[in-house]
Amino acid sequence: MNRPTSTALAALSLLSVAALTACGGSSDPDPAADEPKAGSSTSASTAKAPTPAEHLAATIVTKADTDGFEVEEPDDEYAFAESTDEVTVDKPVCAPLAYAMNQLPLGTPEADLTRLTSGPTDAPTQLTKGVTFTYVTLASYAPGKARSTFADARKAVDACGAGFTAKANGNESPYDSVTAEKVTPAGDESLGFTSTMTFRGVPHVLHGEVVRSGDVLAVYFSVDGMAIANSRPSDAKLSPTVVKAQNSKLAAGSGS
Repeated sequence: MNRPTSTALAALSLLSVAALTACGGSSDPDPAADEPKAGSSTSASTAKAPTPAEHLAATIVTKADTDGFEVEEPDDEYAFAESTDEVTVDKPVCAPLAYAMNQLPLGTPEADLTRLTSGPTDAPTQLTKGVTFTYVTLASYAPGKARSTFADARKAVDACGAGFTAKANGNESPYDSVTAEKVTPAGDESLGFTSTMTFRGVPHVLHGEVVRSGDVLAVYFSVDGMAIANSRPSDAKLSPTVVKAQNSKLAAGSGS
């Protein structure tokens, strides 16, 4: 049996999220699950600076930060790839965009963490059935690496206007075009982009944003999996509620 394309996988992932939401259970992950257990030495752990992973766990957006949006860990079963090593891009300069649109960290971070958020549409022009899905990926880098990684993402947006194709594990994602998109300034640097794709003859518009706050990058990506699965056009805007909440937490915890 042929494996589905990454867009179909994304659609299945979002459909599963919708089903979970319909069940009525709270899906916000337990913050303690992302934090290491207390060490044997209380005084030593109190004085020690948090690790990159601990910092991201404390900084990632939660349901309490987003006016009730559901916040979940994505299901790895539907991932386009488990790591950037599995991804090939016909235009290497476009690789950061392929990673950004498939919930993979950019560059070589010391730690990374991803969440899938869903909630009421808060963008009036969004072509959805009242629910928006926005992925948030945080990545922490060694000093100076976040700045150079952000520069690579900006270069990709400038160079990949004619589109590109990403492949991983027998799946293929062709993107028709990429354009820069104006976003509200945030962090030390911010960059927005729009990508278009065609699936089963139906056009879809995808939106992304990269924000650098000190040595941490936040990558936001929005896709309307319901529309893709049902073969109707989509233009899935990022959730302003989620982006604003995450950027605020980054600003509060940035060392820049």
